[in-house]
Amino acid sequence: MNKKDSSGKKTRRERHQSKGTVRFVILAVILILAGSLIYANKLKSEHVSSKVSQAAEKATEKVKEEEPKQEVEVEEKPEIQPKPEIETMIKISAAGDFTLGTDESFTYSDSFVKTASVNGLPYFVEGLDKIFLEDDFTTVNLETTLTNATQKAEKTFRFKGDPSYAKILVLGGIEAVNLANNHSHDYLEKGYNDTISALKNQNIGYFGYDHQYITTIKGIKVGALGYEGWSDTKEIRQKVEQDIKNLRNQGVQIVLIHYHWGNESQYVPNESQKSLAHFTIDSGADLILGHHPHVVQGIEEYNGKFIVYSLGNFMFGGNRNPRDKDTYVFQQTFQLKNGVLTDKKEINVVPYSISSVSSRNNYQPTKLTGVEQERVKKKIIEGSNKINGSDWLVYENQQEVVQKDE
Repeated sequence: MNKKDSSGKKTRRERHQSKGTVRFVILAVILILAGSLIYANKLKSEHVSSKVSQAAEKATEKVKEEEPKQEVEVEEKPEIQPKPEIETMIKISAAGDFTLGTDESFTYSDSFVKTASVNGLPYFVEGLDKIFLEDDFTTVNLETTLTNATQKAEKTFRFKGDPSYAKILVLGGIEAVNLANNHSHDYLEKGYNDTISALKNQNIGYFGYDHQYITTIKGIKVGALGYEGWSDTKEIRQKVEQDIKNLRNQGVQIVLIHYHWGNESQYVPNESQKSLAHFTIDSGADLILGHHPHVVQGIEEYNGKFIVYSLGNFMFGGNRNPRDKDTYVFQQTFQLKNGVLTDKKEINVVPYSISSVSSRNNYQPTKLTGVEQERVKKKIIEGSNKINGSDWLVYENQQEVVQKDE
């Protein structure tokens, strides 16, 4: 332990320690002051920096406020418009037996052949009132041969006309004919083939038996088939069903069927006609057109389709003066949307006489008017009522209203 000297003064060692303590305190104070100063400057610097930053932000915001606002253009997607519906109307006409010729045994002076020689071919279509020229498609039953062949079938009546008579069909506005009937082979196979050649020479279509006819009208395929439908058998049902399927597979939208059937001079169809007709509609046909009885029979609507059981004679060189000269043209306007057949129905039943005079047959089919028109129309209605009623009249009335409005 250090001791003070006796005089009371600190020793040298004590003084040295005292000075070190003082220096330490002074250094500590200096360090504290320096740190405080540095911290103060840092705070000041941060404060200034913050103000500068705030001022810059305000300046930027002011500039943005002063800048004109630009509208952002949003590209509008075009509205997808539905495809417009395409409506198509096809007016089809049909008439009965066209016997453009006669039996060679008929030697009378006013036969079809002699009438053609005297008056020329345009004579035969003068009374048609352009009905087949103003539609879209016409079919008839060609109940004769157009040939110069001489070998005949063994039967009572055998009809033929000169191949040039095919021109009558063109003049009348007829596009296609049915060949499936009991007179198309009157001059055997040669007569049948000659008939087809005569039709081809005039660009007239034909169908029946194993021949089908397909044409395109306003972008729509129309097909026609023809049969001898004497009885409703399993064999004919199979053929009809398959033939209709074949047409559908080829894109046909409207299927027409011609049947040569029924009993001559009978005004009411037999049960075989009706059952075969119903089967044919159920198999996909859109319209059935019948002939052979030589007189008119009624019309039936079945499952939304029409069956015209017999159109009677029309331009008929097979008889110089038949007892019943009444006939008619059946017309149906088919309506399609986007190429698909609709259920809308419009029909027109137009009474005709096979002759322009009542005393005989002059082979000049003529459109009826007035009392005679009403008489034949009533006859068709009464015939329909003996089958299944005449509700089909409402479709004809609708068509008449449309025409008046137009």
